Amino acid sequence: MLKAVDLIEIYQCLCDQTRLRVINLLCHGPLCVCHFQELLDESQVKISKHLAYLRGHGMVEATREANWMVYRLPAKPSPELKANLACLQDCAREKSVFQADLAKLRKLHARFADTSPICCPPSKSRRPGRRSAASAKI
Repeated sequence: MLKAVDLIEIYQCLCDQTRLRVINLLCHGPLCVCHFQELLDESQVKISKHLAYLRGHGMVEATREANWMVYRLPAKPSPELKANLACLQDCAREKSVFQADLAKLRKLHARFADTSPICCPPSKSRRPGRRSAASAKI
């Protein structure tokens, strides 16, 4: 079981732009390491080190599913973490780097769903012009 994340650990995790970008993307759903590589245009080693740091501090959870290591935000975040994630989302709306990451995620989501449906399930059939709940989050 993961330990509760205290405020100091949260701020230590949030003081790196790559980790902020990772967490911002995870606010929109779980992703595989390979997806982060493509979305952030960074090496597997760099992404894995940041994810391990975040995981070690209780900021993300990981599960191995088939060939994929899937990362997500904690299912039950502490009140401090929840508040800071909300703050990150507010700040991310105004920063171009975060907006570019989310635009790239929206663009690549269908391909991600085709190649690793475990963490990026395709949206259920829908009528044209209507967005599913999953795509509305992105």
